Formats: sequence, structure tokens, C-alpha cells
Amino acid sequence: MIVNRLQIPSLLDTLEKQIKQTIVSRRLTDPLMIGIRTGGVWVAEKMHQRLAIKQPLGLLDISFYRDDFLQIGVNPNVKPSQLPSQIEGRNIILVDDVFYTGRTIRAALNEIFDYGRPKQVVLAVLIERDGKQIPISPDCVGISINLDAGQRIKLTGPDPLGIEIQSVDVAA
Repeated sequence: MIVNRLQIPSLLDTLEKQIKQTIVSRRLTDPLMIGIRTGGVWVAEKMHQRLAIKQPLGLLDISFYRDDFLQIGVNPNVKPSQLPSQIEGRNIILVDDVFYTGRTIRAALNEIFDYGRPKQVVLAVLIERDGKQIPISPDCVGISINLDAGQRIKLTGPDPLGIEIQSVDVAA
């Protein structure tokens, strides 16, 4: 399935509904929402507003936690993470734009746990695509899609949010 700009509001509605259901079913009290830079922050800003979450939105830059850090070097656009000092025992909703291999989420969890041990973490993603490589899965999803080996999906934005399907060199 190809996602287009017109579907973004529908995907956000689906994701919002799933997060609301998860907040109730997992009894998340006073959750902290954290968006992963860059696209995850864009989605988190919209969800944070829609869900009227009281705590300020946390921002996470996982550049130094990536497992390919030694291969690709430092991202020239690294921005500091902005998390509250108190993570210990908190209910967290971690938001990203696209879930693919699971490696970004692993890196995000490593960084979060460096700040403290949360009570629980709910993973919400706008788009889940095939290609999981490690045993992590999202709890809340706007849409699940399958792409060909030579394709990747990228969220563009922040206003308006859009989706690009890009061709990549599969030998890379």
C-alpha cells in the first residue's frame, strides 16, 4: 500500500485512537511522551497536542546510541536530547515516525534507561514497515506496510507532514 499526503490525517487519527486505548488498558497515569528526532518528534508533537498530555514533550536524539555509530560517524546535525530529570518509575509513550528494523528503538531505549528505569514504555509509530531485525515491536501503529527491498519510506515535514517512498541501492 502506498501512503500519500491525504492519508496522513487518517493515520494520525488511527494512531491517536490506539494510544488512547493503550493508555486505558495499561493504566498509564500521567504519561511522559518522548519523540525521537526528527520525524518522531513531528508525530509526537501532534499526538501530544491531541491527547492533551500535561507533561512537556521530551525530545530524544539517539545519534550517539546507534549501533552503526562507528561505521557512519557523528551526524553533523546532532541536537541535544531534552528529557526531564525524573524518568525513574514513569510511564512513557515513545513515538517515532517509521518502525523498520527496530534498531532505532533499541538505541532510544538505551538512552532512556541511562536517565532512569521507567515503569513502562509504550511504543507508538505512525508507520510500521516490514524488515524487523531485532525482537522489538510497536504497541500502537497508524499503518503497517510492506515495501520492496530497494525502497525506503521517509516522513517529510513538519508542516504539512508527508510521506516519500525512495529508491535505495540494495547493495549498500
